Amino acid sequence: MFVVFSTSAVPVGLRGELTRWLLEVAPGTFVGNVSARVRDALWDLCVAESGNGSVLLVHAARNEQRLSFRTHGTHWTPVDRDGFTV
Repeated sequence: MFVVFSTSAVPVGLRGELTRWLLEVAPGTFVGNVSARVRDALWDLCVAESGNGSVLLVHAARNEQRLSFRTHGTHWTPVDRDGFTV
């Protein structure tokens, strides 16, 4: 399952943990192809270790848009509008 993690102002240790599973293609942006179990474990790690930073996860899903979002510590909250997330 293809995933994208976008982080901002997170501890260096968390970024190091993410690079064990994903590629850091730009500062704070990690991409990779991992199982749903690994994706969920990485998300739990990000929520627990992000401190005052923020994390956005975009991953493949079975819906109209073919993707889903998770946010932590961000000002943006995904909203479902008639089956589409905006």
